[in-house]
Amino acid sequence: MHDFRLPVLHLTPSIVGALILFFLCPNATSQDSRAQYPRILFNSYVGLNVGYIDYRFRATRMESGFDVQDIHVPHLAVQALLFGHEFSPYFSAQVSYMRPVQWVQYQNVNGDRDSHSVWMNIAGLTVKARIPVTRSLSIYGEGGLGLITRKGFEINGTPAVKDANYATVLVGSGFQYRIGEKWDLVAGGNWSPEHTQVQQPSTSFYSAGFRYSIRPLSAEQVERNSNTGLIFPKQVIQAGYTTSALGYGANDFVSRGAVPIFWAADAQVVNGFSLNYLRNVFHTRRTFSLDWGGGTSILKAGKDEQIVATASLYPVFRFTAIRTESIDLYFNYSLAGPTFISRTIIDGEETGRRFTFQDFMGLGVFIGHRKRMNAEIRISHYSNGNLFPRNAGVTVPITVIVGRSF
Repeated sequence: MHDFRLPVLHLTPSIVGALILFFLCPNATSQDSRAQYPRILFNSYVGLNVGYIDYRFRATRMESGFDVQDIHVPHLAVQALLFGHEFSPYFSAQVSYMRPVQWVQYQNVNGDRDSHSVWMNIAGLTVKARIPVTRSLSIYGEGGLGLITRKGFEINGTPAVKDANYATVLVGSGFQYRIGEKWDLVAGGNWSPEHTQVQQPSTSFYSAGFRYSIRPLSAEQVERNSNTGLIFPKQVIQAGYTTSALGYGANDFVSRGAVPIFWAADAQVVNGFSLNYLRNVFHTRRTFSLDWGGGTSILKAGKDEQIVATASLYPVFRFTAIRTESIDLYFNYSLAGPTFISRTIIDGEETGRRFTFQDFMGLGVFIGHRKRMNAEIRISHYSNGNLFPRNAGVTVPITVIVGRSF
């Protein structure tokens, strides 16, 4: 099973801009306009909740012919509000993702003295209505669609707990307390019903956390961002070559260490080519910029060197750490880029369906007085974020990139 962990960068407020930039078609061509957030992000928000999950997995929910000695159900869970938008002060819609920190464990099934994990998560698309109680305190209710994904396990090739992937109702309510123009504290709960046909129990989640909202920058901030004399390239075209000649050490270092900031995967790419286009939509005064991009790649993967084609739309966070007259050095990070992938079994691993997500991180430079030349090295990853029961993931080793800005 793919070792899916949430990187630290998933929790930064600026992710809200990235998750929808591929839907944007900015009409801005001046640097002044890029010094303000894209208008579609005004009054949008992200958030994080931590709390108690209750779902009663029992022996009666196993397939016939199986018996279990003990079922351990950890209760700590997290919920990320990946993107939300306020259409008015009292009405909003949001996309969320909730999962337990540790999976349910079935121990000693049919006397095998082993432990078997059952993992589950809930992706939500809900609308939310808020009613003020005081100037700062309000109550809310929400409801909408939940997508439940469960990965079961087999004993001697026979499913003991089957996989499940289905849509259901997701409802919730709670309290929201405003502590500033951009920050809110939230406490509440969510609930999804039992599904008897797939032996899935009802799920309750009680949590507390925060919400961060994007508000338009002031005219003074926009002016400061605009008049820097620094170059944030408006558009970039890149071509890349991927190779496993140096191994997968860079991927392992950032995904399997004590503080993982990237993802591990089971399937591996051997080599390949890629072509990408980037367009800048926002930048701060000196360091941070936000791009959206599109790209395609042809990859060879696995021991049999299967051909795998991908096409992606994605956000890019770029942090320019060093600026000189001739070279700008940056670190970039991209996540949750919706992707079409041509194969679902790669390197002998089941990676899910043809819909997946692309993530990458890298180091690069813009070179020259106008910073027209671009060079970069990056590592990449494909996985479906556990939206589907099978999610082995795909590791893409070092890619060497050359590009030109204009």
